[in-house]
Amino acid sequence: MAATKEQIMDVRSVVEAVAAAGDDVEIDTPLYVVESLCMRCGENGTTRFLLTLIPHFRKILLSAFDCPHCGERNNEVEFAGEIQPRGCSYSLCVPSGDKKMLNRTVVKSESATIKIPELDFEIPPEAQRGSLSTIEGILVRAADGLEALQDERKKVDPQMAEAIDQFLIKLRACASGDSSFTFILDDPAGNSFIENPLAPSPDPSMTITFYERTPEQQAALGYLADPSQLGGQSDDVSSDGINNVPHRQLKEPHGSVGARAGRQAIAQGNSAEMAEALFRYSAPEEVMMFPSTCGACAASLECKMFVTNIPYFQEVIVMASACDACGYRNSELKPGGPISDKGKKITLYVENIKDLSRDVIKSDSAGVEIPELELELTSGTLGGMVTTVEGLVTKISESLERVHGFTFGDSLPEDRKSKWLDFRARLDKLLSLEQPWTLIIDDALANSFVAPATEELKDDKQLTFEEYVRSWEQNEELGLNDMDTTSADAAYSSADAESIEKADN
Repeated sequence: MAATKEQIMDVRSVVEAVAAAGDDVEIDTPLYVVESLCMRCGENGTTRFLLTLIPHFRKILLSAFDCPHCGERNNEVEFAGEIQPRGCSYSLCVPSGDKKMLNRTVVKSESATIKIPELDFEIPPEAQRGSLSTIEGILVRAADGLEALQDERKKVDPQMAEAIDQFLIKLRACASGDSSFTFILDDPAGNSFIENPLAPSPDPSMTITFYERTPEQQAALGYLADPSQLGGQSDDVSSDGINNVPHRQLKEPHGSVGARAGRQAIAQGNSAEMAEALFRYSAPEEVMMFPSTCGACAASLECKMFVTNIPYFQEVIVMASACDACGYRNSELKPGGPISDKGKKITLYVENIKDLSRDVIKSDSAGVEIPELELELTSGTLGGMVTTVEGLVTKISESLERVHGFTFGDSLPEDRKSKWLDFRARLDKLLSLEQPWTLIIDDALANSFVAPATEELKDDKQLTFEEYVRSWEQNEELGLNDMDTTSADAAYSSADAESIEKADN
């Protein structure tokens, strides 16, 4: 027993060990063994718990059950850390005959859904609990689960059993690599992960999308205190309070009402850094307040807003709100004025310490590129932020380590591990300015900005702004091709005509 470091403890001790382990504290966590009931044979088996920290990814609780009487075995992974600010969706195209693609490591949290559109197949969160596996392992486990009750189905519903047999042939063909398919992993909690063996370079076969959770997803994760706060689920409509809020406003998460692509927030955060950065240019002359709803608990609150103008950039709208009911805080920076007719590409040649302190506004629609590292981040990768050049590089490093957490694991081959360590060293050298480097921010909506170091923009030789015409594909992605403003234009024209007529009279 001493050699394997096993000790018998109750489940409460395991939970207390999880709670006591801080994010920055490395402890030699023992292996806990708990006597558990086997659901197959009814005898007692053993469950082993291990709290561990996957480097640069998450703190997780691994559990493995083993029954010596019937041989039943299973394992689960649960996250001991926090729920991420946004949900994540991974989409991986798996070609036929590619065995290596099926061996990619997959972390599936208990709130994640797995889909294969080609088979019209979906594994809901309750069907498979949190697991640490591979793509092949998840598909084989799903096939085995469907096949387990086939004998009973053939007696009760032969036609259903025959259809499942035909489906299992297709599913096992995907699991063996004989058929191509698309593997989609969608997790509202943001705690799931698919390995990218090409990291830090982007994987052309995989796309990662981060999104704001809907009220229904927040309720499933335990964010909403009362499920009746979801729109359309309450029959009681009062004349005041939360039930007086329009149905559409309750169904939409905070910050998503309006033109989704064109006018998304440039930055969202809960700290004072954004306000401090903005006040370097101008202080708010007038702060307006209007009623709103909390994005976490849907309670009523007041949102504060002011408009300011950033030199050489554009007019921006700053909005901030705080909920007294649940403590949720949110701040947003939205672009003012019309959508730009052209995109903007900003190029900064970083040479000295002062360049690292330049203010940077990066919108959701902006991509970041550092040619010296052959690093390219597509739009939406880091979200929107108000920061500095140094802060942007730091965010890039933290994001890569979080998204590609297993890349630094002990099981990584030495050649790929050395490649990652070399990339991290080169990324750190950017901040030490051992040699000059180039930062490129490409924003199709021209909502990004880098502050000049001189009074006149033309005198800053290290900073260049280049405007370009957006392609049809970019407009389609931003939702601009289908935008119809004829009704609004007619309304504004009518209002202007009435104003002119009243002035003449």
